[in-house]
Amino acid sequence: MESMTLKCPVAIKAKVTDKLKKQLAVEIQEAIKNADHELQQIEFHAKRVMAEQARMDAQGLTALRQQIDAEKQKRIEFKNHATEKLKETATLELGSEISQGTMDRTITIKVGDDLHKILSAEILLEDGKIIAFRS
Repeated sequence: MESMTLKCPVAIKAKVTDKLKKQLAVEIQEAIKNADHELQQIEFHAKRVMAEQARMDAQGLTALRQQIDAEKQKRIEFKNHATEKLKETATLELGSEISQGTMDRTITIKVGDDLHKILSAEILLEDGKIIAFRS
């Protein structure tokens, strides 16, 4: 076998700009707004479901209340985490680089290739445009 084709991850990084900071802030604020909406929906549905449960089987009320409270707690924890992320976003230094996730790429390797160099590949973005490939 002379070569092998592999699928490997590529890190995506973004250069921090004013535009990126604003975009991240908008996305986080939208996620917080969605979590608030979900909390309202949970509370609205909880009242109805709790009333139905009370009529059918009062013994199941405690378990149902715990389940509802657990769902509400997940949303509250998400909101707290998102609020912290929003604060962090405001303090990002212009020109610094942040991780934006990974993508998969297909590569062909052969004997003698530097695997560490291949696996450390990155794509650098600035305002959504690719400005560099790094390896």
